[in-house]
Amino acid sequence: MRIVFMGTPDFSVPVLDALVEAGHEVVAVYSQPPRPAGRGKKDRPGPVHTRAEALGLEVRTPVSLRDPSEQAAFAALGADVAVVVAYGLILPQEILDAPAQGCLNIHASLLPRWRGAAPIHRAIMAGDAQTGVCIMQMEAGLDTGPVLLREAMPIGAEQTTAQLHDELSALGARLIVQALARLEELTPQVQPEDGVTYAAKIAKAEARIDWSLPAAEVDRQIRGLSPFPGTWFEYEGVRIKVLGSRLGDGSGPAGVVLDRDLTVACGSGAVMLTRLQKAGKAAQDVDVFQRGVAIAVGADLSEG
Repeated sequence: MRIVFMGTPDFSVPVLDALVEAGHEVVAVYSQPPRPAGRGKKDRPGPVHTRAEALGLEVRTPVSLRDPSEQAAFAALGADVAVVVAYGLILPQEILDAPAQGCLNIHASLLPRWRGAAPIHRAIMAGDAQTGVCIMQMEAGLDTGPVLLREAMPIGAEQTTAQLHDELSALGARLIVQALARLEELTPQVQPEDGVTYAAKIAKAEARIDWSLPAAEVDRQIRGLSPFPGTWFEYEGVRIKVLGSRLGDGSGPAGVVLDRDLTVACGSGAVMLTRLQKAGKAAQDVDVFQRGVAIAVGADLSEG
């Protein structure tokens, strides 16, 4: 099939690779414009942009798709279908209507649960037992279109957003290839009205750990926000990120360190911190971290 691919971050790269490997003709790749990054703040292309150029594909990086000239250029590609995954721009109706068989979106949740920007983070933070991927026909609403294919997967008890992200990306790549191969026979399933939830964009204000919450909530917050933006606390005036955790044993005043393995008391129960990162340093497993920083037993991490 003649495909326009639309995506920007790491999550989208395996999908692009899968489409090329399946023998589809990717006639153009749309991605977000290069953004300032690194110490020099020079414009840097996103992961999809970089991968597409390595594959010898044409890359287009419009700031908006609302301009009639951009819409005409998109329509002129004569695509059978557009595959959209974490692109980052709203698609006007003129874009949605241009491909002969419409636009298909790969969404990392079991719709209608977790429509919106951060479905992987929110599923972990909410304590969902499972998540998955849906292949959806796009329409004007936010992730409201009918679903062509879906597949669920469990969320592990210690799984972080980074780990789940990679698994769902691979699943999305596999499912979109299946969907395209069976496009004529698949029956779109309208999403039910019951069970709709919205995965709001993650705010940095959510990242500071509130040790007064139950241990299960603290643990989910840590894993759900790892690696970005990364939950944090302050110790002796230094901000320390927590990128991994599991539920621990013990109890005490909220925020107090119970042992040298960095089991920390919460509002109820305790959480064991398994991976940490001091500002400006690399992330470390807790045993290595404690050999350097050595947060003392009895320290109150809620005081920073």
